[in-house]
Amino acid sequence: MPTLFYYMNLSMYFECGKFQLDLSIPRVMGIVNVTPDSFSDGGKLSSITLAVEHALKLVEEGANILDIGGESTRPNATPVSLQQELDRVIPVIEALISQVNIPLSIDTYKPQVMQSAIAVGVSIINDVRALQEDGALEVAANSNVGVCLMHMQGIPQTMQINPQYSDVVAEVKAFLAVRLEACIHAGIGASRIVLDPGFGFGKTSEHNISLLQKLESFATLGQPILVGLSRKSVLGQMTGNDVDARLYASIAASVLSVMKGAKMLRVHDVKATVEALKVVSSIQ
Repeated sequence: MPTLFYYMNLSMYFECGKFQLDLSIPRVMGIVNVTPDSFSDGGKLSSITLAVEHALKLVEEGANILDIGGESTRPNATPVSLQQELDRVIPVIEALISQVNIPLSIDTYKPQVMQSAIAVGVSIINDVRALQEDGALEVAANSNVGVCLMHMQGIPQTMQINPQYSDVVAEVKAFLAVRLEACIHAGIGASRIVLDPGFGFGKTSEHNISLLQKLESFATLGQPILVGLSRKSVLGQMTGNDVDARLYASIAASVLSVMKGAKMLRVHDVKATVEALKVVSSIQ
């Protein structure tokens, strides 16, 4: 694993475009899926108007970031074309950029989508492939946006077939350390980088539980940690509940994540999460 202590972002400020987020208190990233096939809310925001209305509702509920995605990355998801993804997300970003005063994030691995989203005002790239696609690292480095680097074993179409690790925590940390090093060397400042262990992305329930149990160990990477456990299948397997009945489990996972060091949470249920985190922050 690369030696990364030189890059430790001890102030825990996240620099993203014109915004600077103080991560001394946990921040909530609200999910805006402009997709027909996302695992939880696919098809519910099928028009620009519905997507914008939903995004504005999340802001009212206390979201600190809006994460806008036009291609599902659920297990077995069907890839979409570049133009189709652009047609889904760019009009939503254009409609929101003048209506909200919080960072907008683009959930994509395609460098062309990143570039187009940055051009219309996006402040964060949230990439499930951690800027590994050809040209993605350069797009981020040539901008002032923040980046969220996620770990994924395999690709969405195959990642849940038989994910295997010798030591899931060590291997995920090693991957994130390598991607962090690559970003630093490309000229992306440490204050612009958040790391995501990638719950549910090429992991069994046992892997996900191990990552959550040992989440505090990721602090050695010196970067803020983003957790996305909202409504995920591991919570369904724990509770026996379908995806639309995992609110309480999602809140429990959010609270545990923050108590174990997470600085950002990517969630569907913003209001409930914000209220739960107010309690955590008050106690901590």
